[in-house]
Amino acid sequence: MENWLPNITINISDKVFLKNPESTTLGKKIIEHSIIMIAELGFEQFTFKKLAQQIQSTEASVYRYFTSKHHLLVYVTHWYWGWLEYRIAFGTNNIDDPKERLKIAIDMLTQQVEEDSDFSHINEIKLNQIVIAESSKIYLNKSVDKENVVGYFQPYKNLVQRVCDIVLEINPDYKYPHMLVSTIIEGAHHQRYFAEHLPRLTDVIKGEDAVSCFYNCMAEQLLKA
Repeated sequence: MENWLPNITINISDKVFLKNPESTTLGKKIIEHSIIMIAELGFEQFTFKKLAQQIQSTEASVYRYFTSKHHLLVYVTHWYWGWLEYRIAFGTNNIDDPKERLKIAIDMLTQQVEEDSDFSHINEIKLNQIVIAESSKIYLNKSVDKENVVGYFQPYKNLVQRVCDIVLEINPDYKYPHMLVSTIIEGAHHQRYFAEHLPRLTDVIKGEDAVSCFYNCMAEQLLKA
């Protein structure tokens, strides 16, 4: 994607971090290497001790930004949701036909991710791998209601709402817009994971992005008046 807005930032709730990692060189380094390490090691094997060793710093310096690796996972996942919303907003700008806008949005939500040069310290490809494999851990836990109250999940809600607004332009009477959009997002993650690890649970079609095609077809059928 071309650099269309200079110095763009993705806003994350300050409830997630102790110190904004975007505000310092060390903070950006923490995010950059956390994404690489979680993608390679998995969230369970990732620790702040290993991260500190990787960036040649101390665990204490990492804890000045995040109280736990759970909060760090929340941060990078929510950064991803904010980034996707920014891409959809730009990609659908000045397009009048809501059906075309919805197709663009679904493609962005379901297709394989490419690296975005606007954010040099974020590897969006590896971050996408983390979101597919690990993101459900940020809300499938006993703290979800408490964290929801303080706004942890607002970036995800904003993303879903942006696409819901397009859905309702196409069919104002459709009763399940939020369910449709969140199903597309979460379902696409499952299908990507299955395609890589459990291919007999999905359909891998040579020469076709079956995941994007499936969810575009599903949305089209469901939104017919």
